[in-house]
Amino acid sequence: MKIGLISDVHATLQPLREALAIFEDEGVETILCAGDVAGYGKQLEETVQTLIDSRCRVVMGNHDLWWLERSGFDIEGVAASYLNNLPAVIEFKAVEKMIYMVHASPPDSFMDGIKLLDEKAALIQQEKHSWSCCLRNFHCDVLVVGHTHQVFAEQLGNPLVINPGSTLFNHTCAILTLPEMKVQIVPLSNKEPVLSWNWGMEAAAWVRAKSESNEKARKRKA
Repeated sequence: MKIGLISDVHATLQPLREALAIFEDEGVETILCAGDVAGYGKQLEETVQTLIDSRCRVVMGNHDLWWLERSGFDIEGVAASYLNNLPAVIEFKAVEKMIYMVHASPPDSFMDGIKLLDEKAALIQQEKHSWSCCLRNFHCDVLVVGHTHQVFAEQLGNPLVINPGSTLFNHTCAILTLPEMKVQIVPLSNKEPVLSWNWGMEAAAWVRAKSESNEKARKRKA
C-alpha cells in the first residue's frame, strides 16, 4: 500500500497539483496532509477545493487556526467551512500499521514542532535523542508531522517519524510504502529539495538577489 504525504501547502496551488499528479502516477491509495492549508499564498479557495476533490485527509495547522481567528469562525464559504471542520489529529490503521498524524507534535500540538535538522540540513543528534526519549512510549508505527518546514524520516523512540516538508517552501512531497515502511522523498517544481527551510534563508536569498540586481543596474549606468 502506498500513502502520499504532503504538508504546509500554504494556499499555493501549483506544487500541490504537481504532488497529487505524482501520487496518481505512483498508484497512491491514500493521501495525507499534515496541516497548514492556509497562510502565505493567495489561492486558499482553489487549494481547499483541490484537497476536497483529491479526498486528501487533512489535520489543522497553526496557520489554519490563525486564518479562522482573523476571519471569524462564523464566516461562510467553502474554505471557512473546510478549515473549521479540520481535526487536530487523524489516527487509523493501514496494513496492520498504526498511522498517527498531527501538525506539529503529539498528542495534538499546533506549535511544538519536531525540529531535527540545522540550517544546513545536518541531523542534530541532541534533538534526535531528545525526541526519541519523548516518543519512546508513543503507541503508533508511523507519526506524520509538518510545521517545521524540514524534510526527514527518522525512527524516534517507538514510531517512524516522517515530515514530508512543505510543497511550497521545501519543494517536496513523500510516498510511504507499507508494510515495508519505505519512505521516498519526491522533489517538486523541477527544484532541488530544500531539506531545511527557514525565514533566515529566505531573507538571505532576498538580500543576495537585491544586491545582484543593484550591481547589474550600476554596471548598466556605467
